[in-house]
Amino acid sequence: MPDSFLDSEALEDDFVLSSDFISRVLEAVDRGDAAEVKSLLEPVHAADIADLLGLVRNRERRALCDLLGKDLDSAILSELDEDVRDQVLDHLDPAVVAKAIEELGSDDGIFLLEDLDEEQQREILEKVPEADRSAVEMGLQYPEHSAGRMMQREFVAAPPFWSVGETIDYLREAKDLPDNFLDIYLTDPGAHPIGVVHLSQLVRTQRVTPIEDLMDEEVHVIPAQMDKEEVAYAFEQYDLVSAPVVDETGRLVGMITIDDVMDVIQDEIEEDILALGGVGNAGLSDSVITTTTHRFSWLFVNLFTAIIASLVIALFQDAIAEIVALAILMPIVASMGGNAGTQTLTVAVRALATKDLTPTNAFRIVIRETLVGGLNGVLFAIVMALICFFWFHDGRLALVIGVSMIINLLAAGMAGILIPIGLQRAGADPAIASSVFVTTVTDLIGFFVFLGLASLVLLG
Repeated sequence: MPDSFLDSEALEDDFVLSSDFISRVLEAVDRGDAAEVKSLLEPVHAADIADLLGLVRNRERRALCDLLGKDLDSAILSELDEDVRDQVLDHLDPAVVAKAIEELGSDDGIFLLEDLDEEQQREILEKVPEADRSAVEMGLQYPEHSAGRMMQREFVAAPPFWSVGETIDYLREAKDLPDNFLDIYLTDPGAHPIGVVHLSQLVRTQRVTPIEDLMDEEVHVIPAQMDKEEVAYAFEQYDLVSAPVVDETGRLVGMITIDDVMDVIQDEIEEDILALGGVGNAGLSDSVITTTTHRFSWLFVNLFTAIIASLVIALFQDAIAEIVALAILMPIVASMGGNAGTQTLTVAVRALATKDLTPTNAFRIVIRETLVGGLNGVLFAIVMALICFFWFHDGRLALVIGVSMIINLLAAGMAGILIPIGLQRAGADPAIASSVFVTTVTDLIGFFVFLGLASLVLLG
């Protein structure tokens, strides 16, 4: 792999694989030219090769892996998106996967195996050396989204009575240290972390100095059972680059580094975006059937809520039949409410995820968003009333749509903030379920208020 990914001719200026490079690789794959494929990929970073595997068809992906054979870099597997990773692992020989686990850290080994069934895991782990196998098996025992799954079991620990020189000598001679580390954790005789020494401090200090003198006692310890979202929040809140992980007894069992947390943050962002759109954990590499299945259930829920909205409209079918303008205008009221509710919802879901919205400030934020919705309602009420008056030359109809706009946007602001807060307190993920509830509320209120007022004012 190159020392700098900037040197690779495979990338455009925005770090995206060039179409010309991808075409050359696929042409070599079609010819079955393993030497050409390896020559093209040799200077390319593992993360970019992982992107390449995600961009091509499954058939081309399998052929590419076959041509790379034993030269398939283990780091590539750790960089794959989950849906692509599963397809690649299903195709690779278990011995190749076992070799990758041996070469990677325990956290990456867990990433490769965690979604496989037990039989596949056992088949692969049987080919992994005992020490590496034990670390992966212990990690897999932790809950799926916990710090125990994220952590790497390779870390550097030392007793506080060592000198700087003794510590450096240990780092030079030890064979089982992680490839990359930034901190040394000081532990008591029971293996409980009591402080941390940063590597930058260690290398700048004279050998005779006790490392206890360099110890920072403010250690942000991560329980192994902690949810990965909470881990990411701790890293962001306290500007951590690494943190020790402890078991239920407080013993040091691993460490988490910032690169692992960046993956979690990216995954959570993608998960929330997909959830708000009702598409689940869909990936671009999923088949048509799989993608359709993921989306059908959410669309079915939306169909049910749309039927409820239609039932509200049916209550006023006589008024609509008598005043055709109502049929023209009512989608405007409902859609404006839905859009306003979605804006508030997006802000609320993000604030809940980043812990900026808490019980301490919830009331203030609810009032703020409600007032924002109401003020927007007044502004758009004036706009729509004027449009309606000059369009239909009916002052009463203009008044109806203006009042309806105010009420619906006010309700949209309240629903957009209260629904995600309520779902979170009920133990549900607000990103998954909020949008359908907010849309339903704004549609029902919009139709009912507009058509109800029209019936009273225009036909009463």
